[in-house]
Amino acid sequence: MTTFRTARAVRTTPEGLLWEPSARWVRGRRGEVTVVDSRHPVLVWEPDVPVPLYAFPREDVREDLLRPARNPATGTHTGSRIFYDLQLDGEPLENAAWTFAAPDLAGHIAFEWFGRVGRGLDHWYEEEEEIFIHPRDPHKRVDALASSRHVRVDIDGTPVADTVRPVLLFETGLPTRYYIPREDVRLDLFVPTTNHTGCPYKGTAHYWSWRGDASVPPNVVWSYPDPLPAVGPIKDLLAFYNEAVDITVDGELQERPVTPFSQALERRPRR
Repeated sequence: MTTFRTARAVRTTPEGLLWEPSARWVRGRRGEVTVVDSRHPVLVWEPDVPVPLYAFPREDVREDLLRPARNPATGTHTGSRIFYDLQLDGEPLENAAWTFAAPDLAGHIAFEWFGRVGRGLDHWYEEEEEIFIHPRDPHKRVDALASSRHVRVDIDGTPVADTVRPVLLFETGLPTRYYIPREDVRLDLFVPTTNHTGCPYKGTAHYWSWRGDASVPPNVVWSYPDPLPAVGPIKDLLAFYNEAVDITVDGELQERPVTPFSQALERRPRR
């Protein structure tokens, strides 16, 4: 039997950018106007930025909608010097697009995503599926697996959840998240908030905050009422930030992990 191995096609530029070609058909729109339509995009990772973005061959971009930036955002995007304003109806969207300084990517144009800075394209599609926030990293996995582990969650000594039917979500680079059926959570101890966040791998999350007196960051509990198909098993289940609560799994208290969320949680005003 012959085994075929495909090497990761990531390339590095002297500026510290990582990039690789993508086989996905990608379109980007602003309102009803398609600004980019490409079957040959490239994924680009900027230094110290954990998520990728897309850059596109110039011939796949509506360059007639771009104007040299009136106030170029010099110093951003790894030393890029050429920026464009997107000119549609009304005021131009400043610095909505740019070219990287790297010679490897000189023939490509990248775009901001609306959710990141408010000035970019607001609808993106890979094949026929709309995607959100940023492109999904092809080297990252997100798996939602039903389990029979015994999971208990405590806040300042108060039991708030106890289940033997969790769904464990394994996401590359993050701690295991334990999604718990609502019936097994003391949801009366929490209050719903207006906070919503989007994830390109899971969908849009809704949040709850702790009602008690313990020093707990707000929005410590979340749920995906309409998750993306790949993580369908977590629908309507509730998860807690491991970084801020005590989680015991099969009798073993888990260490509170240090993640990119840790500092963000500490910066939020406490109740």
